[in-house]
Amino acid sequence: MLSIQALDTRLNQLAHRRKNLPEAAEADRLSAERGELEKSLGELEVRLSDLGREQRKAEQDVEQVRARKARDEERLRAGQVGSPKELESLQHEVETLTRRQAELEDVELEVMERYEQAAKEQEDLRAKAAELDERLQEAIRARDAAYAEIDQEAERVRAERESRAAGQPDDLMQLYERLRAQHGGVGAAPLRQRRCEGCRMELDQTFLNRLAAAPRDEVQRCEECRRILVRTAESGL
Repeated sequence: MLSIQALDTRLNQLAHRRKNLPEAAEADRLSAERGELEKSLGELEVRLSDLGREQRKAEQDVEQVRARKARDEERLRAGQVGSPKELESLQHEVETLTRRQAELEDVELEVMERYEQAAKEQEDLRAKAAELDERLQEAIRARDAAYAEIDQEAERVRAERESRAAGQPDDLMQLYERLRAQHGGVGAAPLRQRRCEGCRMELDQTFLNRLAAAPRDEVQRCEECRRILVRTAESGL
């Protein structure tokens, strides 16, 4: 039974290692980081689209003022103004349009600068995403290789376990499985130096005397934890 218990313990260890694989944790971390980066890229794409519309509107506003100013200046150069009052009004409008054009050009320049900054951020994020994709693929390959190694060993251990279990009586295996379920995966334990290695309790001398007198093939159970107790050369009997 101890050999079967050792194989079951190894299977539990492999399952625990597979569940808590550092390579898998690293792949998950990088995948989450990549997801956050993709979210940032999406938000930046929206911001660039908004800035693009804002820039086009600023360009249109500047062009409208520039065109109106050009028409007024052309009228002034052509002498198409009929009265001094109208001339004064037209000159004032040209001055107002000149100031307004300067203001709108400042707005246009500010929007262009924000767009260029956002475009640079997008370029940097895309470069970071490409680098992160490479690291993620490397992590996935390392994780899958570790999974394959664990699964290969687990398959070998299960095959050996099945072979050894086939040589045991059915009622003993049923008892063993029931005890494993009750005691955290340990259904059989060796007796070493008068101590059950399952519960780590030193056993009563009367029980040990009875155990020493019992046939070697008789199934014994610890009087403390009730696990299957296996006598060894180190039992101290």
